[in-house]
Amino acid sequence: MSTPLRSSQCFFSLLPRTRTINHYPKTSPITTTLRLDRRRHISTYGYTQAKALVYHKHGSPADVLNLHTHSISPLHSNLITLRTLSAPLNPADINQIQGTYPTAPPFTQDLGTAQPSAVPGNEACFEVLSAGSACKNLSKGDWVIPKRTGFGTWRTHLQVAEDKVMKIHKDGLSAEHVATISVNPVTAYRMLKDFTTLKEGDWFIQNGANSGVGRAAVQLGKRWDLNSICVVRKREGAEGEALKKEMQELGATVVVDDEEIMEKGFGERVKEWTNGGREPLQLALNCVGGDAAMALAKTLDEGGTMVTYGAMSRSPLRVGAGMLIFKDLRFLGFWVSKWGDRFPEEKEKTIDEILGLIRDRKFKDVPMVEVPWSYETKKEELLDAVQGTLEGFRKGKGIFKFGDT
Repeated sequence: MSTPLRSSQCFFSLLPRTRTINHYPKTSPITTTLRLDRRRHISTYGYTQAKALVYHKHGSPADVLNLHTHSISPLHSNLITLRTLSAPLNPADINQIQGTYPTAPPFTQDLGTAQPSAVPGNEACFEVLSAGSACKNLSKGDWVIPKRTGFGTWRTHLQVAEDKVMKIHKDGLSAEHVATISVNPVTAYRMLKDFTTLKEGDWFIQNGANSGVGRAAVQLGKRWDLNSICVVRKREGAEGEALKKEMQELGATVVVDDEEIMEKGFGERVKEWTNGGREPLQLALNCVGGDAAMALAKTLDEGGTMVTYGAMSRSPLRVGAGMLIFKDLRFLGFWVSKWGDRFPEEKEKTIDEILGLIRDRKFKDVPMVEVPWSYETKKEELLDAVQGTLEGFRKGKGIFKFGDT
C-alpha cells in the first residue's frame, strides 16, 4: 500500500527539481520548458518550501553550519511571506556563529530542526511574496529590510509579522544596495555626526579605511567638506598604490598604510597636512584596536575624541595617562545595533538619506563578490563563501545573491 501524502506535500513536490531548456537556432525564438516547481516551491496546500543555513551550537562555521529544508505555512493576519533577494556576509555574522558576539539569534525549533537551532545573518533585502489580510503597509512586490539585528537572513524564505521590517522604496536601487545599507553606511554617518561637531575644512582620521564603514566615511566626509587621513593595511607594490589611488578617488584627502602611521615623525606629517595644526583634527574612527589605535589617538588635537566601533586585531586599547590628563582625549564606543534599537526613527531617516545619495549616484557601495544561491545550491558552496569572510585580503564583501529559490 502506498504511503499517503502529508499535508505539507503534494504530487508535484515529489517530482525531481530539475529543468530542461531547449535552445533553438538564433534565428528562431528560444523555447524554454520549465518544471512546475522552478520558482517558489509551493504545494497545493499553500506551503512554501524554504532552505536556511542553521547552527545548533556555537563554533567554527565550517563545523556547525548545516543547510536545512523546511516548509512555511500559509500566512494569516498581519504576517508576510518574504523571499530573500540578497544577504551580505559580515564579520559580525561570523562572530555570532562563533559565540563571540554580544547578541545572537535565539535557538528554537521553529523551522522543524532536530535540535534547537538559529539562522545566522543580520542584513538582507527581501521581496514581499504575499501579505496577510491584516497587513496595512505592505503588499506583494515591496522590498523590505529587517528593523533589528538577529533577524536570521541566510535563508531563501521566511515569514514574519509586518512590524518587524522596514519598507524601502526600491526605485533606482539594486537589491545589493539595499541589503548592505543598515550597518556600514549608517555606522559611518552616525560617527561623523554624533560625537563631535565637525565644520567644513576640519579633519578626521581613521584606520580600516577601505572597509565598508571606512569607504562610507570617506564619501560622506567629502560630501560634507571634511578632510580625511585614511589608514589602510600595507600591500606591496602596484596593489598598494592602486588601493591608495582608489581611496583618493572616493574622496580621501591623505592615504597612508598601517606601517607609516607607526613611524617616528608621523605626527609632524599630520601637522604638515593640517596647515601646521591650524586646521582641527578632533575625531578618530577606530576598528582595529591595539597599538594601531593608539597611533591614531596620538594625532588628535587636545580635547579630541576617538570612537571605537570594532576590534579587528583583538588587542586591547592601552591608553596612556597623558592622553587623558594633558590632552583631555575622550575614548568612546559605538555599536550601531544598539543605537538603531534606541532610535528607530532616526535610523530610518539615516537610511533614507544614504539611499537617496545612491539613487543620485553620489555614493558608491563597497566592492562585492556575489555568491549565487538557488534551490539546487549545495551546502559546500555556501560554506566556502562563509569561510572566505574569515580570510585576510579579499576582492570584496561576500554577498549571497538569490536566484530561483
